Amino acid sequence: MFLTKYNPLDEFKDFSSRFNSLLSEFDNKKYLLAGFTPVVNTREGEFAYHIDVDLPGVKKGDIKISVKNNIVTISGERKEKKEVKEEDFHRIETTFGKFERSFILPEGSDGENICASSKDGVLEVVIPKLKSESKKVKQIEIK
Repeated sequence: MFLTKYNPLDEFKDFSSRFNSLLSEFDNKKYLLAGFTPVVNTREGEFAYHIDVDLPGVKKGDIKISVKNNIVTISGERKEKKEVKEEDFHRIETTFGKFERSFILPEGSDGENICASSKDGVLEVVIPKLKSESKKVKQIEIK
C-alpha cells in the first residue's frame, strides 16, 4: 500500500489555471464590455483651450456637449456593427457603449462662446479665453 501526502494547496492550482484562462480571454478582447472611455487630449493655446476627444465610429448626432455650473460635459453613445460574410462563415461583431467626460472650465475662459467640430473621428472642443486688459500696467496719478 502506498501513502500519498495530502496537500490542500493542490486544489488551488486547478482554480488558478482556470482563472488565468478566463482573464486571458478578456485580454484578447474576445468579450467586449458595454461602455467605453474615449481618449482625451487637452491643450492650451494663446487664445483658447482645446479638448480633443477620439471618437471613432461615433456619429455627430450621437454626441452632446453641455455647460452647466462652470463644467463642460461631453457625452454620447457609440453604436457600431461589423458584418463579414464569406463563403464558409458569417460573423457579426457589435461594439457599443455610452460615455461621459466632464471638465471644469479654467479661470478666465469664455463659457458662453464654446464651439466644437468633428473630423475623421476626432471631436475638437474650443473654449475661448476672455480678453484681459489687466496685463498692461496702469499708472495711478496721486492728487
